[in-house]
Amino acid sequence: MDILEGLWNIKLNYKGVPVNFFGVTRIWDENKNSYRSTLSRLHKKGLIDKKSGRWFITKYGEKYFEDNKKLLTFNSPFRTSSPRNLLLMFDIPESRQGERKWLRQHLVKFNYQMIQKSVWVGPSPLPKEFISYLKEIDLDSCIKTFKLAKPYQISRNKN
Repeated sequence: MDILEGLWNIKLNYKGVPVNFFGVTRIWDENKNSYRSTLSRLHKKGLIDKKSGRWFITKYGEKYFEDNKKLLTFNSPFRTSSPRNLLLMFDIPESRQGERKWLRQHLVKFNYQMIQKSVWVGPSPLPKEFISYLKEIDLDSCIKTFKLAKPYQISRNKN
């Protein structure tokens, strides 16, 4: 048993990832505080709980992760050279943080530029399937768009 424990506790690196002799990732050794704060945050949100020294996902957590897993992914129909002539603003509640992150990721994918965290400018029109999906997941009421008279020019810092 001492030999196995010794091999288990050996610290090696494989392609930059900390592992033990058996190749098991040693994630807890490197970032204990990061994992503790993540577990604490998930616990405070009610997504996970701890019983008898073991973490498990709660019913609320299962529903939350299932709901966020269902978010569709869309490809961009825009070229990087497309004129940025649509201003998009959104106000998505904190309780729908996953959808807010999903929307920001798609705006980046659609070559939108962030003006402020909830104000973006990019090409138009947004794909019909994307707009339909926003209605389906009830985000359309949180989003306002305005067609610009002239395309938005990205300012380049000349310093």
